[in-house]
Amino acid sequence: MSEIIAICGINCAECEAYQASQVNDVEMLKQVALHWEEAYHLPPLDVKYVTCDGCQSTTSRLSGHCYECDIRACGMQRGLPNCAHCDEFETCTKLEKFFQFAPELRPALEKIHRSL
Repeated sequence: MSEIIAICGINCAECEAYQASQVNDVEMLKQVALHWEEAYHLPPLDVKYVTCDGCQSTTSRLSGHCYECDIRACGMQRGLPNCAHCDEFETCTKLEKFFQFAPELRPALEKIHRSL
């Protein structure tokens, strides 16, 4: 599967929730929900919360986190494919805070930003 870069830089094609959603594998989605609960210290999640077609999808199949994500909301409002395309990419406080949580996403977005 080719790369599908989300607004924040996550490669959806590598995301276990996205992969399970694309093949409608309910058992795998249940495992993703359990994994996320443990890994991120979340309350119990259901399959609907982890079912996702990618944050820029126009379907109603978005991870529950997509609905509360400030980075996604900002990118969607600006009509950007991802944050690397934003004029404020290098100074964005929302993105900087996110990179503290997920530093591995910075290089992917920086690479895209440099190529523009």
